[in-house]
Amino acid sequence: MRGFWTVFKFTFLNRMKSKSFLVTTILFAVLIAAGINAPNVISSFSKGSTTTVGVFADTTISPALIQYFKDKGDTKLTIAEYPDQGSAAANEEFAKKQVFDKEVKGFLVVQSAKEGQFPSFRYLSQGTFMQSGPSTKLEVALQEIKLSETVKELKLTTEQVALLNAPVDFEPIQVDAGSSDTPSHGTAGAGKTPSEQLVSYILVYALMILLFMALSMYGNMTASEITAEKSSRVMEVLITSVAPLKQMFGKVFGMFLLGVMQITVFILVAVINLNLPSNRDFFISNDLDFGSIDPMLYVYFVLFYLLGFFLYVILYAAMGSIVSRTEDLGQAVMPITLLSLAAFYIGLFGINAPANTFIRVTSFIPFFAPNVMFLRIGMSGVPTWEIWLSIGILVLSILFLGWLSAKIYRTGVLLYGKRPTIKEIRKAMKAYKL
Repeated sequence: MRGFWTVFKFTFLNRMKSKSFLVTTILFAVLIAAGINAPNVISSFSKGSTTTVGVFADTTISPALIQYFKDKGDTKLTIAEYPDQGSAAANEEFAKKQVFDKEVKGFLVVQSAKEGQFPSFRYLSQGTFMQSGPSTKLEVALQEIKLSETVKELKLTTEQVALLNAPVDFEPIQVDAGSSDTPSHGTAGAGKTPSEQLVSYILVYALMILLFMALSMYGNMTASEITAEKSSRVMEVLITSVAPLKQMFGKVFGMFLLGVMQITVFILVAVINLNLPSNRDFFISNDLDFGSIDPMLYVYFVLFYLLGFFLYVILYAAMGSIVSRTEDLGQAVMPITLLSLAAFYIGLFGINAPANTFIRVTSFIPFFAPNVMFLRIGMSGVPTWEIWLSIGILVLSILFLGWLSAKIYRTGVLLYGKRPTIKEIRKAMKAYKL
């Protein structure tokens, strides 16, 4: 074990002190803090800002709109009245000019209407469909004005109006999918509220992004370090003092601890920023409470991240050992990179269809399970036995691939020259038994 600890400490301390690790950790910690604080900061800047919408003055629509927003107490949208230009074409041209000159954010133009009917409208602005705030507010306001005018025409009583305006009692709840058994958290059939679904959505995205980035960084780092030792002939000296098996697992566990330390820093940064009074109040006011989520979801987040990390780093170490030149490394690790990419994209697809049969099947395939099973837990609810079956398959796969990677590593570090073929590796592996 002495050789293992020597390699482990050297790998961990050497990489931890490197500028790339420190810069990456600080950079992503700052990005996480900025991402969490951004909604609150943007909201605070926009509190005092107002949006001005132009309308042509008339006897019904413009005063009704002004009165509507006054009654609602909405100070973020202001109605500015302009005199009628005499014709529909002149009105259209005038409205466009006001928008282009940025006198107003948008302009509401009343279209002609048949006798006895509520008029139609056109809203002119330079905003895209993604910037539909003012137009949505105006549409809601006009709908209420139309309703109010209709009520007057029908001469409804106060009680009838109150009954008509009473909101529908509607609460969307996500039913746990996939099984009638007791779900992984909560009571059977309890499901999630929209707020809990949104928090789960954020956690699933965070896991997929963090895991993909960690694999890209630490996997390639592990493989390149081993290849560099081979290309510089340092490996020949190391083999005489430390057994290849101890070398490989020393490097893998060193990188693993480095990854654990980095994700711990990220989690601490996220927790601290989420619990800042200003951020906590902002998220709760927007019905986004990270404390409402079952703690087991956070446990599964850490568990699947660590298992996925360990699985892939072992494979990267094995692939790095069969390459003698760093120029050939990219081609050697390409299959593993494609696997991690496939897991990421399957996760992106499955986040909107967590109950899909394809997603359910891939959640038990070890290369995809860290992303896919966690998104199923977060987005749809999964029976406990399925979760632990996936974890069990993942652990057994790590043990098997660890054994296989150790044999490949033991063989690969002794092979120099061109990259060996699979047949040559198998032949060399048969000569060595762990």
